[in-house]
Amino acid sequence: MTAQITTLDNRARINWLTAVVLLLLHAGAAAAFFFFDWTALIVAVVLHWCAVGFGISMGYHRLLTHRSYKVPRPLEYFFAVCGTMTLEGGPIFWAATHRIHHQKSDQPGDPHSPRDGAWWAHVGWILWGEAGHNNTRANSKYAPDLAQDRFYVWLNTYHWVPLTVLGVALALFGGWAMFLWAICLRVVVGLHLTWAINSATHMWGSRRFATRDDSRNNWWLALITFGEGWHNNHHAHPASARHGLAWFEFDISWLHIKLLQKLGIAKSVRVARVDTPLAGRKAA
Repeated sequence: MTAQITTLDNRARINWLTAVVLLLLHAGAAAAFFFFDWTALIVAVVLHWCAVGFGISMGYHRLLTHRSYKVPRPLEYFFAVCGTMTLEGGPIFWAATHRIHHQKSDQPGDPHSPRDGAWWAHVGWILWGEAGHNNTRANSKYAPDLAQDRFYVWLNTYHWVPLTVLGVALALFGGWAMFLWAICLRVVVGLHLTWAINSATHMWGSRRFATRDDSRNNWWLALITFGEGWHNNHHAHPASARHGLAWFEFDISWLHIKLLQKLGIAKSVRVARVDTPLAGRKAA
């Protein structure tokens, strides 16, 4: 595995730029509660839905990384831009990291396995070492399909531009309350929810499938991550656009994709066919 993706091998060197940015964002998130504004809260919720729901769950993850379905290129680009609003890096970096995670899940070389420590899986792998957010050439080894697209190459290098432009616009037209809620607090919440999929869903929950990793289905995380918490289902069937494989496994992103499919927008939708009953055992 390339050194551009953070592993335990290079955890001795902290990424100070990332650490400072995250510290400032968390400080802004805490300050947001002293500048409460209903309009700012509503804008933050809408942007969270766009960034994490459309951008990460439907876009970066199910569409770009696993190619679970297809949509017209303009909509695909829109989802990718939404993904940058989470401050989780560009599409090539995100897809490359996640594909490595699937190849080496909970094994040596996994970028974020709780077997290396819960803190490491949650955020440590980002804070220590060079995560390679802008190293498009190195990341392209694991996402060559995206690296062939000039838009994705540009967006991967300048992934911070859309969020910066949005932040300036919100500060100018909405004031500090809008900036603190719709940027700082929203981004921090989105980051921790995504990080929890890396950490919590490999530690707590039920296992429906006997995968070679420690992935678990975590219902409460699924409710607040647009269906991403059905992680054991996902690791068993990574190409499936549907992660909640039973009627009671609520998967908001799947409902969105299904709607796009009914409207004739989403095509080539790949769905796991599971005939066995749900009999997942509770995991420690």
